[in-house]
Amino acid sequence: MAPESRNDLPLTIDLQFLDQPGVVAAFLLRAPGDTALIEVGPASTLNTLLKAIADAGVELDEIRHLLVTHVHLDHAGAAGALLQLMPNAKLYVHELGAPHLIDPSKLIASATRIYGGLMKRLWGEIVPVPEDRVVVLHDDELLEVAGRRLHVLYTPGHANHHVAFHDLDEGAVYVGDVAGVRMQDCGYVRPPTPPPDLDLEAWEASLDRLAALNPTAFYVTHFGRATGTLDHLQQLRVRLRAWERLVLEGMRAGQDRAAIALTMQRSGDEELALLVSPEVIRRYEAASGYTMNVSGYERYLRKRHPELALPASSL
Repeated sequence: MAPESRNDLPLTIDLQFLDQPGVVAAFLLRAPGDTALIEVGPASTLNTLLKAIADAGVELDEIRHLLVTHVHLDHAGAAGALLQLMPNAKLYVHELGAPHLIDPSKLIASATRIYGGLMKRLWGEIVPVPEDRVVVLHDDELLEVAGRRLHVLYTPGHANHHVAFHDLDEGAVYVGDVAGVRMQDCGYVRPPTPPPDLDLEAWEASLDRLAALNPTAFYVTHFGRATGTLDHLQQLRVRLRAWERLVLEGMRAGQDRAAIALTMQRSGDEELALLVSPEVIRRYEAASGYTMNVSGYERYLRKRHPELALPASSL
């Protein structure tokens, strides 16, 4: 049986990514003498995050724990800059992701190949994290932060360095991207499937692990607190495989990435248009772009179907 919900729910901070509301969240957890952040967002939203912390009446030296679900820049890009401002804080990150925040050169190079001249606007300045301020996480650890007991769950699929945090008292889970993208007040769950680590089999195992908890709620980085968690997970399972079939069909037909992404967009946006406004559709795209999603599937499928070839324009 899931535990009863707590009354002291975390504060959801809207980081206003690219000046859009409701795309990227951070979660502030408070207890007397101990404060934590789960997810820190990109460095481009640092000032928004700092203002929200100040508005909540929290001093920076009160924050002792920065926890990230994985090292993608929309989740962890501000970590190094925040540690410079928070003298008592440590960064908690999975063992496979920690080296990429301590020395972010490969992370920056990979992102630059994708985003080019948009890097600064999207992600801001990425500052290395001092190794002595990193707490390396392993599966099945128990953390006690900000008056909460958080069970660390290794949840690969979206990324091989992904963890989720199960609040054993509230019964909710901070899911990062492993539970997909679900905008506030919307039931639609969209897969985020960027390269290079997409692994649908690992992802399904992670979803099984989450479902077995029967969580009271998810804290979704994109975006906010969501209930109806078992239906949420089932939607994600179905859509992950439906998009796999869509991309595989396009690849076998010799279509390039742009053409496959357009097909995916038409399908996804038609579903969304029945539920939400065009503004919310734009938020989904900002959090989980179709072209990036196709790119992740291409890499995954080419490993499993080596006979598949793509036009040079897609490589």
